[in-house]
Amino acid sequence: MTPGAPSRGLERRDAMRGLVRAAAMLALAAALPARADDVPTVRVELDDGKISTRRIELPARKRFRVEVVNKGKTPAEFESLPLGLELVVAPGSTRTRVLPGKSPGTYPFFDEFHMETTRGEFVIK
Repeated sequence: MTPGAPSRGLERRDAMRGLVRAAAMLALAAALPARADDVPTVRVELDDGKISTRRIELPARKRFRVEVVNKGKTPAEFESLPLGLELVVAPGSTRTRVLPGKSPGTYPFFDEFHMETTRGEFVIK
């Protein structure tokens, strides 16, 4: 063994560790969800059997956030069975959920506690 040979081995090993760490960080960053600012938000207001909107249009295959505000004096349960979305919202509260992009179609929603007067639909195009 020549002098300096072990040090070159250590340098190579340290360089490889650095590359592995960098690759792991890139893979982790790619797997993380998009920043919250990058996700469009749709707001639905419920008020004891009244609803602010009945039709929400969104682009296909793009994540989106649903924000449900309960302005009423009774609880609300915002639900869309085909989207797998269910949010129980206390009076005076707001709940949100980010959903993955969906295929084109029409997805009904309603407040389960006031089904007759709060029906609407997400229209994904």
